[in-house]
Amino acid sequence: MSDQVSQVQHHIPANLRDRLAYLFVKFLRFFADSFFSRRYGHRAVVLETIAAVPGMVGGSLQHLKSLRRMESDHGVIRTLLDEAENERMHLLTFILVARPSRLERLLILLVQGAFYNVYFLLYLLSPATAHRVVGYLEEEAVHSYTTYLAGVDDGTYANVPAPAIAIDYWQLAADARLREVIIAVRADEAGHRDVNHQLAGQLV
Repeated sequence: MSDQVSQVQHHIPANLRDRLAYLFVKFLRFFADSFFSRRYGHRAVVLETIAAVPGMVGGSLQHLKSLRRMESDHGVIRTLLDEAENERMHLLTFILVARPSRLERLLILLVQGAFYNVYFLLYLLSPATAHRVVGYLEEEAVHSYTTYLAGVDDGTYANVPAPAIAIDYWQLAADARLREVIIAVRADEAGHRDVNHQLAGQLV
C-alpha cells in the first residue's frame, strides 16, 4: 500500500475550469505551508477539519437534486457522505496525535466557516468544478502525508503509538504506531482524489 500511493497522481488541467481549481488549491497550499511549515501533525488537525466539509456539502446538495428531479443519484450521495465521515475520523485520530492549541482551534472555526460557504456556493454554480477542487486538494493531501511519513521514517517525527480510535477504525494491529496510521490515511486520501476527479468529469 505504501509504494502504491507514494507517487502522487496528478490530473493535468484540461480547461479553464480545471486551471482555476488548480490555482485555488495552490493558493490554499501556500497559506498552509506558511502557517504550519513542517508541523504536519498540527497541519493534519486543521486541514482534516476542512476536508470533511466537501463531502457533506456535496452529499446534501446531491440529495436535494435527487428529490427535485425524482430520480436516482446512482450512489453519489452515499459516496460523498462516506467521504465526509472518513475525513472526520482522520480528524478525531490526529487530535490525539497533535493536540491543537487555542490559536489552531480559533483558526479551525474561522477557516471552516469561510470554506463551507465558499464551497457551498461553488457547488451550486458548478458541481464539476467543486469536485475538481477536492481532487486537487486530495492530491496535496497525499503529498503532505507522504512527506509526513518520510519524516517519521527518518526520525524527524516520533513514531508514537497509534490512538485506539485509529486501531479500531482501520483494524490495525494492536501494537500499530503512527506510521501505520499515516499509511492508512494516505490511502484514504488517494481514494478520495480519484473519486472526486472522476466525479468532476461526470457531473454538470
